[in-house]
Amino acid sequence: MDSMSLIATASIVTAGLCMAIGSIAPALGEGNAVRQALMAIAQQPDERNTITRTLFVGLAMIESIAIYCFVISMILIFANPFWGHMVAKAGG
Repeated sequence: MDSMSLIATASIVTAGLCMAIGSIAPALGEGNAVRQALMAIAQQPDERNTITRTLFVGLAMIESIAIYCFVISMILIFANPFWGHMVAKAGG
């Protein structure tokens, strides 16, 4: 296996692991946030609008972690900084 294939394989595997591991915590966090919000709404129905608004802001912040992992995965697959180094090394 040449070094270009090795870098391609490592990039794809690393991107997959980044998405797999990086999406577990946000999924658990979102589930926990929704559970707590539903419990709070059940206990205080009059504060439903405030709890829901705060829930959606919190969910957006939690989801940003998964989006950052997605961006890192796309960089590893499509804009890998090691490609330029390997092409220059192979050509020179």
